[in-house]
Amino acid sequence: MISVDNLAVEFSGHTLFSDVSFTINANDKIALMGKNGAGKSTMMKIIAGVQSGTRGNVRCPKDAVIAYLPQHLLTEDDTTVFDEASKAFKHVYEMRDEMEALNKQLETRTDYESDEYMKIIERVSDLGEKYYALEDVNYDAEVEKALKGLGFKQEDFTRLTNEFSGGFRMRIELAKILLQKPDLILLDEPTNHIDIESVIWLEDFLLNKANAVVVISHDRAFVDNITNRTIEVTMGRIYDYKANYTHYLQLREDRRVHQVKAYQEQQKFIADNMQFIERFKGTYSKTNQVTSRERMLEKLQIIEIDDVDTSALKLRFPATQRSGDYPVTVKDVSKSYDDHVVFNNANMSIARGEKVCFVGRNGEGKSTMIKAILGEIDVEGTCSLGHNVKVGYFAQNQAALLDESLTIFQTVDEVAQGDVRTQIKSILGGFMFRGDDIDKKVSVLSGGEKTRLAMVKLLLEPVNLLILDEPTNHLDLKSKDVLKEALQNFDGTLILVSHDRDFLQGLSKKVFEFKEKRVIEHFETIDDFLIRNRVESLKGLDL
Repeated sequence: MISVDNLAVEFSGHTLFSDVSFTINANDKIALMGKNGAGKSTMMKIIAGVQSGTRGNVRCPKDAVIAYLPQHLLTEDDTTVFDEASKAFKHVYEMRDEMEALNKQLETRTDYESDEYMKIIERVSDLGEKYYALEDVNYDAEVEKALKGLGFKQEDFTRLTNEFSGGFRMRIELAKILLQKPDLILLDEPTNHIDIESVIWLEDFLLNKANAVVVISHDRAFVDNITNRTIEVTMGRIYDYKANYTHYLQLREDRRVHQVKAYQEQQKFIADNMQFIERFKGTYSKTNQVTSRERMLEKLQIIEIDDVDTSALKLRFPATQRSGDYPVTVKDVSKSYDDHVVFNNANMSIARGEKVCFVGRNGEGKSTMIKAILGEIDVEGTCSLGHNVKVGYFAQNQAALLDESLTIFQTVDEVAQGDVRTQIKSILGGFMFRGDDIDKKVSVLSGGEKTRLAMVKLLLEPVNLLILDEPTNHLDLKSKDVLKEALQNFDGTLILVSHDRDFLQGLSKKVFEFKEKRVIEHFETIDDFLIRNRVESLKGLDL
């Protein structure tokens, strides 16, 4: 259906990738994988037509519709939800408006024999042929149907998009994509900042309603659930596997084992021939053989072993004093903003050493409850921290709070105290900031790098209560795995807000669900909770 031919991207003397070719077929569900900086997002932008490559091209049928959802949403803050979703039919409205404008010109013009008049008639005829060939659709009704199917209420239609959380702004963009009925959907980190229900809805939509899909995501469960093909971008080239992410990891390891074996055999072959050349160089009877072997080595294509990122994020939470039996107690807590009730009469007791997670749709009060526990907002009822509790808090916007004028080293040096100041370089090295990296300004760091740096600041002081609000956004899969292992070994109390099911699995045995102005306690794992509350939001959405 869509063909990527000999694509290359080069800049400042650096080759991101070259001679990349592959085909996207109808109904392919492709995961585009590779470590940060490999060129995944760049490749997706080129396929979407928003960026150009240095060489090569992307070919697709003339009438193919490609829908692209970037990492950062492009909804305008001064546009209503309905108007934003209606942009899915922008091309139809533009044709209609142009026809109306041209017909008005024809009504007032009298130069019937002029070339200009004939050009207008031809343009109206061309537009009319395309416009009236379209299916007879009530576009406003289709927009309303899509928005309601995605959880918006009638009264939400006239609200501005900036009044909604990231998860619902994502749904507005997805509504536009759904209404376009595209041949190919391109998604760059679609699960960042959206709640578990939104992620499950997105999975159902992509599996049951979408045609071809290409997705970049660090959410392992999401990628495994929706994809049947994995394209890995590494060392300037690609490897194409007809397998989901978990199976691809196995196949990639097999490939690397074969590469290492072939590389070792080739290196031995080179060494043996070099030894022969050195030994018989200058020996008349061996001149032809020496020359032949020298030419052979010059033409030999050296086997390369795929770059494997062996660096690891080493997290070790420092020991701290023991807290009281119940680090967090919430009793009959209610919170409202004017007429909007967030939650009513919430109660929770979190025991020392418990690891719990807060789940619920965006806007149901998870982050509000965290602020209440920390004493950052006023509430009705009581929120109290237990004896000797020392809190470490990682907010959703923690990375954005960093001072961008400072270097990495200065950022950590500002908060380090005592003996830990002599270990700053070692600590940063454990977070993959090595060598000259520590002199980089925060302003040039990627989202993932800023998140890791913010995590370093959190870990400089010993705590016995960790509160983490979406800590894995922008972290790659390896970093998430190591962070998860560190949290599993953390001997304090943990409150975790996350939409990442794979990350939550094995971390929590208690779930607090925020729903319909209530906080409900469930003594079960996140997997059990999701099985029991499986969301089927596409039912009845016939588009």
